Amino acid sequence: MFKLNLSRRRKFNILLLGVAILISGFFIFFTNYLVGELSKEEIEKVKKVADAYEALNDPNTTDVTPAFQIIQNTTIPIIVTDKNELVSQTKNLDPVKSKNPAYVKELIKKWKYFNKPIKVNEYQFIYFEEKPAVTLLRFYPYLQFLLLAVFLAIAYIAITSSRRFEQNRVWVGMAKETAHQIGTPLSSLMAWVDYLKAGEGYASPEVIDELEKDVNRLNIIAERFSKIGSTPELVEYNLYNLLEESIDYLRARIPKKVNITIHGDGDYKNVNIKINKNLFSWVIENLTKNAADAMEGDGDIRFIIRPHKDFVLIDIKDSGKGILRSNYKNVFEPGFTTKKRCWGLGLSLTKRIIENYHKGEIFVKDSEQGKGTTFRIRLGRA
Repeated sequence: MFKLNLSRRRKFNILLLGVAILISGFFIFFTNYLVGELSKEEIEKVKKVADAYEALNDPNTTDVTPAFQIIQNTTIPIIVTDKNELVSQTKNLDPVKSKNPAYVKELIKKWKYFNKPIKVNEYQFIYFEEKPAVTLLRFYPYLQFLLLAVFLAIAYIAITSSRRFEQNRVWVGMAKETAHQIGTPLSSLMAWVDYLKAGEGYASPEVIDELEKDVNRLNIIAERFSKIGSTPELVEYNLYNLLEESIDYLRARIPKKVNITIHGDGDYKNVNIKINKNLFSWVIENLTKNAADAMEGDGDIRFIIRPHKDFVLIDIKDSGKGILRSNYKNVFEPGFTTKKRCWGLGLSLTKRIIENYHKGEIFVKDSEQGKGTTFRIRLGRA
């Protein structure tokens, strides 16, 4: 299911990007074509001026009147230079600014960026300014591409936010309904436990004790689901004791060959954090069960507490199959799973609990194929 959704999302993103590139490419091509046509017209006019200058310089020209008229009537700003760009004449420039050599040199530099100078002869060249409209047209497609990119980015963010909002509504609705559905059989189970404890039926004390634990656990699960979508109350707890409590419950419910230990740096047993106990223990259970599944029921799971001044890091390291680097972020996506019979919601819920409700962070710290994976949780200290 995850791969299908991810594939569709990637195809949609690629299609969106492809359409944007095609549209932008068309506008760039078409605009460049228009610029080329308009530039040709300008260049032809400047060539006539160049021919006029050449006629004036030609001692064999008998009638220079037409050449003078062409130069006189041109409205295109031009600068006549030698091959070393030493200015000999200017026309249609600002009469005050054109007296400044630095200003004229700057114009030459700018003009030749867009158009090569027109050659009059071996010793004279004409630099000219193209129409402002043509210059605007040169940059217009790139501006259009930028605006299109901004529009697509805003649209993508809006669609993604809308989809995430709908997903959150589904999550909350599903969680509330699950809590409601668990409530009815849970009440019945609690009644049966009371019945057995009263001696009305035959069961050993150990069975009753374990049954009561599971009923209490179901009650906690129902409470967990009921809190999804609400703002949970955060209370200060000792982190080491909380991990011990959660792990102690899990030891009897995962394969015997899975060895779970808690280690740490410095005074790691005296670190306090503000959390919602039920939700945080859910995180520990999800990560522990995932690790046990990754090791196929045989291996080591190490919880390592690393205290810092304002925060604490909790590393959960297993000796399982490992995760591909390309899936480091995907593992937290709803629906991601490598198991045949699994919804792929555990790590997604874990991420929501840590980041949305506890303002912390969880990520894959490192992983190696065939050697194991380390998840890291970062939480503020109380």
